[in-house]
Formats: sequence, C-alpha cells, structure tokens
Amino acid sequence: MRELLKEQLPFLTTEGCDKFIAYYHLLMEWNGKINLTAIKEPRDVMQKHFADSLATLPYLPQGAKIVDVGTGAGFPGVPLLIVRPDLRVTLCDSLQKRIKFLELLCRELDIKAELVHARAEDLGQNPKHREKYDFALTRAVASLPVLLELTLPLVKVGGKSLCYKGEAAEELQAARSALRVLHASAQVQPIPSEWGLRNLIICTKNALTDKQYPRKAGTPGKNPL
Repeated sequence: MRELLKEQLPFLTTEGCDKFIAYYHLLMEWNGKINLTAIKEPRDVMQKHFADSLATLPYLPQGAKIVDVGTGAGFPGVPLLIVRPDLRVTLCDSLQKRIKFLELLCRELDIKAELVHARAEDLGQNPKHREKYDFALTRAVASLPVLLELTLPLVKVGGKSLCYKGEAAEELQAARSALRVLHASAQVQPIPSEWGLRNLIICTKNALTDKQYPRKAGTPGKNPL
C-alpha cells in the first residue's frame, strides 16, 4: 500500500502516507455497512479516489474556504485536507450514515472539517452557507446543469465551482442555459490521467445568484436549468 501511494503521489510525507493507508482501511471496513464505494482494489482506490481527488490542488490558494457538495465517503474533500490542512473544508452529504462515517474518519486521521447533514438545495438557501465559500467541489454527483444550480449559490462572487468530470464537451453544451441563468462562465482543464478521460470544469461566478436558486429539493435534478 505504501509503495502504491509513493508511486501515485510521490510528494506525500510519511505522515500523509500513513493517513491515506488508514483512510483505505476504514473505507473498506465501513463499505460493507453502508456501501460507500464500488472501487475496492488498492491500486484503483489510490488512483481513482485518492489521486483523482487531488486534481484541484493547483487551483486552491492558502486558507481557501471550500464546500464539498455530496461528499459521500469524503471525496474529494478529505484527500485534499490530508495534503493541505490549511484549507477550511465543509463536507456536506444528505445521508446521516455517511456523516457518521466521516466523523469517525476525521477523528482517526486527525483532520479538521465541518460536517453538514443536508441536501445541497437546502444548504444553498441557508444564510450560514449561501455565498460564503471561495470554492465548491463536486465529484460524481450529477450532470453539469444540476451541479451548477447546487453549487454556485454557495460561492462568493468571483468564487468558483470546480466539477470533476470525464467527458466535458457535451456537459458544457448542456449547461449553456444554466451558466447564463446563474451568471457564470466556464472553462475546461484536462487532467492528465493513466486511468481514463478526466477533466476539471472550472465555473466562475460573475454576479450574485438570484434568490430563487437553488430551487426546492429534487427540482434541479428533475427539471435542470
């Protein structure tokens, strides 16, 4: 496991390696209880979860305030915190069982994150979270038009929604209306990868989000902008 980590993430410290190894074992232990991931082989987890989660590192300045929307088993927020403890990260998920796993995970790895049990639609209308973040991160959550409605209300004007994606061209085409309605612009940054097509769609918020967005829970997915 340590050799795999050094191969995929050669910049890791010994402490960082130890934390990722502990993360893997906790993930596998809990996976049988609440189905956190279909990816189980050590190399696949190292590549497709851990290394992939770190693709946004070059875009995150010191002390950035981040919300990880639909974090699931902690991706990408927890790997980012292992490598960059200066980041101020909120992990949001709609399933209480996953939040319970994340509480244990953060405690065992000795990392600090705010954990929020909520649907993204509700979080975006909550004054405590609305337009309070520098970045919103999403990975394997929904199509781009839906992601934009769920994440852009959470970031400040000038902030960014960073969406981990495979194919990007079709997603961008489908999101043209959402970008216009939500006052945002987007660009694609390819991510070099040995395990398939990977892109980061960087969406910049150019003006305040209209108060009606995000719409009530379930509506963005059923009727995308």
